[in-house]
Amino acid sequence: MASPPTGTVTFLFTDIEGSTKLWERDAEAMQDALTRHDAILHGVIKEHDGYVFKTVGDAFCCAFSRATDALEASLEAQRALLTEEGWPEETGPLRVRMALHTGATEEKDGDYFGPPVNRVARLLSAAH
Repeated sequence: MASPPTGTVTFLFTDIEGSTKLWERDAEAMQDALTRHDAILHGVIKEHDGYVFKTVGDAFCCAFSRATDALEASLEAQRALLTEEGWPEETGPLRVRMALHTGATEEKDGDYFGPPVNRVARLLSAAH
């Protein structure tokens, strides 16, 4: 998707579980794992017409025009992360929390604001 979706948007937020400990244990291995993670997520999100509007460390913040696209992207990403071979031994397969929420939001300069963004962030923080 070339431009950010507007109006009612479905957000997908992601975050790698335990990434701080993984970085502290072996930064070089974590860098390799993060490169794989990023490639998987970018590919899946693009394939499902998503828009990555922000990355913060290892977290992705994405927006989709259709809720079904966001759901399918999250499921495909989880499957791809699980079946990816060759993770560094020091990190093992990465566990990635994901949260989805749909709502009417405000978009400004490629970023989003409003209660739906706050809600998806809270859902992500509650995920295990």
